[in-house]
Amino acid sequence: MIRKIFQILVLVALGAGSAAGAADARLGAVHLVASEAAARVTLDISRFMGERFFTLDRPFRAVIDLPQTRAGRGLRLPRARGLVAGMRMGLRPNGALRLVLVLHSAVRLHAAWAYSPARGHELVLTLGDAPGAGATAARYTIPTPIRARHEPLNTGRDIVVAVDPGHGGVDPGAIGPDGLEEKTVTLAIGRLLAHRIDEQRGMRAVLTRDSDIFIPLRERREIARRAKADLFVSIHADDVSQRDIAGASVYILSLRGASSEAARWLAERENSADLKGGIKLSDKSSTLASVLLNLSQSATISESMTAARQVLASLDRSVPVRKPQVQQAAFVVLKSPDIPSMLIETDYISDPLEDRKLANPAYQRRIADAIFRGVCAYFREHPPAGTLFAEERQRELDRLVARNR
Repeated sequence: MIRKIFQILVLVALGAGSAAGAADARLGAVHLVASEAAARVTLDISRFMGERFFTLDRPFRAVIDLPQTRAGRGLRLPRARGLVAGMRMGLRPNGALRLVLVLHSAVRLHAAWAYSPARGHELVLTLGDAPGAGATAARYTIPTPIRARHEPLNTGRDIVVAVDPGHGGVDPGAIGPDGLEEKTVTLAIGRLLAHRIDEQRGMRAVLTRDSDIFIPLRERREIARRAKADLFVSIHADDVSQRDIAGASVYILSLRGASSEAARWLAERENSADLKGGIKLSDKSSTLASVLLNLSQSATISESMTAARQVLASLDRSVPVRKPQVQQAAFVVLKSPDIPSMLIETDYISDPLEDRKLANPAYQRRIADAIFRGVCAYFREHPPAGTLFAEERQRELDRLVARNR
């Protein structure tokens, strides 16, 4: 209901004939490294994009759509090599630039945004176990794994959940009495949670990191935005000086945190990403931009609370919970104004007993399973429009109506 109200108010504020923003992303170069069984394709792009991927067969193809993008002058596509039988490129009617890779066989497609000081933003496409992975990965300073997005057929789209294992790389997070680092625990639980989500028909996980790397907090939110995530879940393990405190807690953004983030977005709206639904702030007056942003944040905090309560209830049925109510705080990683977000403190790594439990793979799985059940229950009751979950819920409602006639 809150989302509906927000959509109506946005339509009133913008008018139905709002024009799309100008295309300004540029594809500067395409690089290919390939063997007979795998390939890595690197796209040099002038800015981060909300890219879309899917695969086709007969013949085997990988398709990448880059919205509001143009090919740079003199751009040449690499010749066929190894797994890649050919490449072609063209503009779509909606202004997207489509790159098609013709393949000799079916392989899994993965994608990751990266940044290097020498080459700028790069979108790295990995098909199979790409050659030269170790040498290539060292070039990047901010790798951000994003799983492939497959084109839907006759069903609704997948619900996308961004799973954010806290800390990583040079930032170990909290360290337990036995030397266990928070970044290790959060990555293990995050991977297990992502696996459970990917197993669920109609859902797909995006990991902000899938290895021991450092990613800035705001970049984690941008990964979720580029993947068009429906929910952002950040995994942590708390630390306090009092060693006997234990149990899980769930946080969402506080109003104070929302206000400070709104001020930052308004101050930087010329360079800020669009709100979900394609609503741009850059071409609005300060007053209208403020209204739109406040509407979006209010709806997002409300949805975050609903989702967080489901997850907290699920955790309470499986593991000890320290705080029985959802908490609110100004965590930077939760400050997306239009993606419902929560931060889960799975337990207190500072407690010697909990430290040993958090190191146990079976306990990590129990936590991941509980989070998954809560997330799934939330989306069963509140499915985003256009998703498979929404279609299934509508069919259930139609059956109930028919039964009661």
